[in-house]
Amino acid sequence: MTKFLDLGTINLRQRQAFHDALDRVLDSGWYVLGQEVESFEREFAALCGARHCVGVGNGLDALILVLRAWGIGPGDEVIVPANTYIATWLAVTHTGATPVPVEPTAGGYNLDPALLRPAITARTRAILPVHLYGEPADMDPIMAIAKAHGLKVLEDAAQAHGARRQGRRVGTLGDAAGFSFYPGKNLGALGDGGAVTTDDDALADRLRTLRNYGSRLKYHNEVAGFNSRLDELQAAFLRAKLPLLDGDNAHRREIAGCYLDGLRGLPGLELPAAAAGTEPVWHLFVVRHARRDALAARLAAAGIGTMIHYPVAPHLQPAYAHLGLAAGRFPRSEALHAQVLSLPIGPTQDLAQTREVIAVLRRACTELDAAA
Repeated sequence: MTKFLDLGTINLRQRQAFHDALDRVLDSGWYVLGQEVESFEREFAALCGARHCVGVGNGLDALILVLRAWGIGPGDEVIVPANTYIATWLAVTHTGATPVPVEPTAGGYNLDPALLRPAITARTRAILPVHLYGEPADMDPIMAIAKAHGLKVLEDAAQAHGARRQGRRVGTLGDAAGFSFYPGKNLGALGDGGAVTTDDDALADRLRTLRNYGSRLKYHNEVAGFNSRLDELQAAFLRAKLPLLDGDNAHRREIAGCYLDGLRGLPGLELPAAAAGTEPVWHLFVVRHARRDALAARLAAAGIGTMIHYPVAPHLQPAYAHLGLAAGRFPRSEALHAQVLSLPIGPTQDLAQTREVIAVLRRACTELDAAA
């Protein structure tokens, strides 16, 4: 049996390091916004190449707090990918602003910069591209368009820890970036956690105030803030895992390369293709097939775990029915959500397991093609 993602095996590699981290926190007697958070913020900022890292409660809060810090709210619009996890849209909604979807590139998964300009209105305040599945979005034209229109750019880097585009790490490609440390991420905590990276001194200062009830000095509140602070214990766990990130990502690239070599040319199967100049971290390895559900069933029968990221496009979720974005409005995204299937990939998956997935998938695709 090949699990989709074996979190138990991944984290048991560092059992002793986690116990040591727990002991440090217990010995310190300090559990919120202490030395572990400060140290992790410094270390993660250094990895990304950013001036600042601000730890927060989770990845959604990271996006919300940046938008709030920029003063975005009711009456404003924020451009988002039509094809993404709903959290990207929720961040906009929770400020009171309106998400404006833009389709992905033809044959790709990330936002298409060529479709940005028609989506910009007098109410547009920011663009929120997602580095979906661990592949950096095409940030150069996005940044150029944003600069021409006076817009902010917030990277949703929740799935792309350590990824690079043109040699630069995500987290430094926009005005700010939001990260999630949910356990299944490439850099995952043992619970929820998130962070913002930025080179903007004023923004980082405001975020540190907003995350802590709007307070710099205890019981003195400058603004109506939030309680969204990266926990000391999770920061300690993340510090233990951070040195493994680049090596784990390199192993994910090896698995992805094995999939690409072994699955090329199969009938009905579309493989992901990384854009030139990018170094994806393969948070997910996502293929497409018109008979996705039948394909997943055959893999499950062979003991191979898969997942669908994501089965329903955000504009078709009941949560966004009020926007009136009917089915058929975003055909590229809707096709993706109907066809995508995520194959097993992770830092402890070995190549023998990967070859087994390939063999089963090759057989399944051939059978489905013959039955068509």
